[in-house]
Amino acid sequence: MTRLLPGTIDCDIHPSVPSIQALLPYLDDHWREAAITRGIDELNTISYPLNSPLTCRPDWRPASGRPAADLATVRREALDGFGTSIAICNPLYGIQLFFSEDMAAAFARALNSWMAAEWLAHDPRLRASIVVPAQNADLAVAEIERWADDPRFVQVLMLVSGDKPLGKRDNWPIYAAAARHKLAIGIHAGSNYHNPPTPVGWSSTYTEDYVNQAQAFQSALTSLICEGVFNKFPDLKVVLLESGFTWLPAHLWRLTKFWRGLRMEIPWVDRAPSDIVRSNVRLSLQPIDGPPDAASLNRLFEHMQSDELLLFSTDYPHWQFDGTDAMPDGISDRLARRIMVDNPRATYARLAETVA
Repeated sequence: MTRLLPGTIDCDIHPSVPSIQALLPYLDDHWREAAITRGIDELNTISYPLNSPLTCRPDWRPASGRPAADLATVRREALDGFGTSIAICNPLYGIQLFFSEDMAAAFARALNSWMAAEWLAHDPRLRASIVVPAQNADLAVAEIERWADDPRFVQVLMLVSGDKPLGKRDNWPIYAAAARHKLAIGIHAGSNYHNPPTPVGWSSTYTEDYVNQAQAFQSALTSLICEGVFNKFPDLKVVLLESGFTWLPAHLWRLTKFWRGLRMEIPWVDRAPSDIVRSNVRLSLQPIDGPPDAASLNRLFEHMQSDELLLFSTDYPHWQFDGTDAMPDGISDRLARRIMVDNPRATYARLAETVA
């Protein structure tokens, strides 16, 4: 079992909304009535159906109910079990799937209110991401501003696949608000499924969808760099969550190569993409997509040419994470401390306000 270093920060855990009934008290009267009248039942089922093996590792699955749906369970399994000092909650719910921008905003507000009242208020080790209705940048900014004064929220959560590339200027008000309030942008694996999740159309299996998530992250990162997001917001930190990381060295080599040859097309990108990533982009550790032997894994770390890029995460309680072996064997003590403690602290500026 992985026993973490003192001060370890887990940058990606997933408390579950037990049912839509839990959110109803946090919806205003209009949207509560709309949810009941329309028979909106369970947004969890879209991404993590209750009985799907992908929703939870068998050894973490409760006898009844949703996994990670109550604070006592999360305390026991994700906090006390690892000795985690701080854990960042990234609730994955169907907010981004709504075609109605107003309904998405209402449910995002309810979800963030539920997280603040039912979780953050009851354990000082917990932090959270602000879930925003990315369908509308103005409504997303309003949600960021609603929680900006609460230091327990440390980043803004978005999905890697949506209706447009993430670097598009339509999204810049979201990045401006995040930068203004020293919030990271967390980009998590997932899609609103308004468009095919692959560049060649709709796939037939989850296997295809899951493998293509890495390509989605490559496209999103390329968009953010080439559209000039990091030139406009030089202090913005972007965290790629559940992205894997073995693809990064080859992708940066290719992107930097074409940037050198086509700089006339994007003159505002005044640094090599590899340099931008090293200063502004971080990636979560789990699920690890690297080889199982320590020697090969350490060679991959060397190819990344920086010990500041990876952030410790467990991805609790999902099927993909490595359970009690969340930290791979064979990593040097120095790199382990970087990943578990130093890098998360440097990435999430707001932690300095609340963590001694």
